[in-house]
Amino acid sequence: MHCASYFGIDDVVAALIESEDCDINQSDCSGFTALTWAAQQGNEGVVRRLLARDGVNPDKPSDGGETPLWCASFQGHERVVKLLLARNDVNPDKPTNEGRTPLWSASYSGHGEVVELLLARNDVNPDKPSDDDRTPLWNASYNGHGGVVKLLLTRDDVNPDEPNNQGETPLRSASYSGHEGVVEILLARNDVNPDRPNNKDETPLWGASYNGHEGVVKLLLARNEVNPDKPRNDGRTPFLCASRNEHEGVVKLLMERCQSPQAKQS
Repeated sequence: MHCASYFGIDDVVAALIESEDCDINQSDCSGFTALTWAAQQGNEGVVRRLLARDGVNPDKPSDGGETPLWCASFQGHERVVKLLLARNDVNPDKPTNEGRTPLWSASYSGHGEVVELLLARNDVNPDKPSDDDRTPLWNASYNGHGGVVKLLLTRDDVNPDEPNNQGETPLRSASYSGHEGVVEILLARNDVNPDRPNNKDETPLWGASYNGHEGVVKLLLARNEVNPDKPRNDGRTPFLCASRNEHEGVVKLLMERCQSPQAKQS
């Protein structure tokens, strides 16, 4: 049953579920049911067939806490997500063992259509963090999914400046990764601090300078409240990091804004 569901072999699934000794909710060694495998692989026909059976548990989690909806959301199978959300016995906000909800997983993977479906539900918390305090917005920002970032920011109950357990805000993570479009979206918000450091005192500008993301550095330096010479907790400034890593364009931008002690020494 699990193999047939995984590969989407509908006629085999149909024959197996009619057998007297078939346990439709039986889990394999990882805790996945036939429905979970079908949902993960996006096999819509098998999902429909399994959901039509009496006694099926459409929300049974695996050993790691992944439900069929979670797996379909992570993989971006929009039509399967719709089928599962139509069930009253499916919890659309059920987290895994690590606190990762279906919306969290869809945001991480950048599946905007699935994110829209989940955000349309009143019983989905759009700002629910995982156990390491990463919110759906943090995920989308870190991975550069600008469309998903825009969708999440339409919600008043999403905090655009919420840090994870390392003090990393969505802006700081997007800046470090060089996602210029996401940085621009976040900087347009009045409730985002463009100079907020993480637990190591690394600001968004520090991260962008360290990695040589010139476009992001330009956006951040356009903000008067950004300190271009703010060091992290070991004293290294954005200028020093950009210089050591030979990011010439970033060095020029920083020198135009201010003359740091390191610049004077050089």
